[in-house]
Amino acid sequence: MKTTITKTLSALALIAVLSSCDKKSDREVIPENPGNYVLAVTPTAITGVADYLLTASSLDEGAVSIIGNGVEQDGTYRYYVTLGNKFFSMLYGQGSPGAVTVYDIKNGKLNKLNDFTAATVQAFAPVNEDILMLKVARSYAATGNSTLHTWYIVNSKTNTQSAEGTIDAITPSGNGEIAHFSWIKQVGNKVFAPFFSIKGRTFETDFPDFAGIAVYSYPGMQYEKTIVDNRTSFIGRYFTDGLGLVENGDVYAFSSSVAVKGGALTSTKPSSITRIKAGTTEFDQSYLMNFETASNGYVITNWLYIGQNKFVASVEPKETKGAYVDGKRLAIVDVANKTVTHVTGFPQVANIASITTNNYSPNDGKTAYVGVNLTDASTWVYKIDASNATATRGLKVEGGVITAIQHLP
Repeated sequence: MKTTITKTLSALALIAVLSSCDKKSDREVIPENPGNYVLAVTPTAITGVADYLLTASSLDEGAVSIIGNGVEQDGTYRYYVTLGNKFFSMLYGQGSPGAVTVYDIKNGKLNKLNDFTAATVQAFAPVNEDILMLKVARSYAATGNSTLHTWYIVNSKTNTQSAEGTIDAITPSGNGEIAHFSWIKQVGNKVFAPFFSIKGRTFETDFPDFAGIAVYSYPGMQYEKTIVDNRTSFIGRYFTDGLGLVENGDVYAFSSSVAVKGGALTSTKPSSITRIKAGTTEFDQSYLMNFETASNGYVITNWLYIGQNKFVASVEPKETKGAYVDGKRLAIVDVANKTVTHVTGFPQVANIASITTNNYSPNDGKTAYVGVNLTDASTWVYKIDASNATATRGLKVEGGVITAIQHLP
C-alpha cells in the first residue's frame, strides 16, 4: 500500500517574510481546481494562520487559491498523514491532545469522514493499516521513575485511536542518554526508529559520532535491539525522516553530522549515507557514501524517495550547516551508484524564502514535486526531473505558503 507522510510546523516563521503580499481583494479570483492532489497552504495574512487544504487536478500547470476555496483547518500547527485513500489532518497541540480530521476524495474534492482527538506526538508513520505515533520524552524522569516514550495506534479502518503503551526511553542508546526518535518507519514486520541521543531539552550529547536505530516488534512495540554504527553521526534530523526504503528491501540512512554540545557542532564524521541490507538488522559495513565528497562540499538535510534507488535531496554547503538549517538547493542522489547531481533550473537561494520539507513523488524513479515559497511573495510547485536533474515551474499557489503536497488515489 502506498503511503505518504507530511507535516507542517514551521510555516509561521515565513509570515514575516511573505506579509508583503497583495491584499486578498486585489488578487485575481481563481476558481476551484478539483482533483486528487492535496496541498496544505498557510495564509500569509497574520490574522489567519490556520492551514487551508486545497485540491488540484495537476501539479504541472495551472493555479489554486485559498481565496474563496479550500477547507480551513482548526489550529495553527498541523501535520498530515496519507494512508491508502485517506488523509489525516492532525493538530499539534504543543503538549495537549489535538483534534484529528479524516478525509477522502469524492469527485475531486475533500470529503470529511470523521473527527477525533489524539495525543500530540513527535514522530508518526503508517505501519500496516495503522498510523503509529510516538510522544517522545525530552527530559529525564524524577529519581526512581523510568523515563518513557508513549506510543499510540490509530486504526485507519475505524478512524480512531485504538491502542497505546509506553517504551523505555534510555535503553536504546546504551549510553545513558535519552534516545530521541527523529522518525519511525516500517521495515518488513518491524518498526525502525532512528534516534539522536540527548542529555535533555538542550538536545546536547556526549556521543556525537554515534548512529542508532531502535528496532521494535509490531503491534506490541516490544524493544528488540539497537542497530549501531560509529562511522557517522545520528540519522535524520529533528522531525525529519532519515531512512529510505527502496524496492529490493534495502534501507538507506542519511546523517547531516550536526550533533551539538555547548552550542557548537561536535560531530567529527562527514555527512554520509549508510545502508542496512534487506532482511538484516545490522549496518552493512561494506557500504558508506561520503556525501560531502560525492557532492563537492555539501551536507544533506532532507530527502524524498522517488524510486529506482534515487532521492531528491535538500542540500546545504558544509560551511553553513546547522542543526536546524534546511538546505535550499536540490540534488539527485543515486544511492546505488553513490552519485550526487545538483539540480539546475531551481530558483536562486537568495530568492527562496523556504522549501516545503515534505513533498510528493509518484515513485517512478524520475519525478518529484517540491513546494517553493519565494521572497517576492509568490508560491509555486516545481517539477523535478531526475533523468536530467532539472527543475521546471508548475502549479501556482495564491494566498499563502505551501506546507505540504500529497496525493490521494
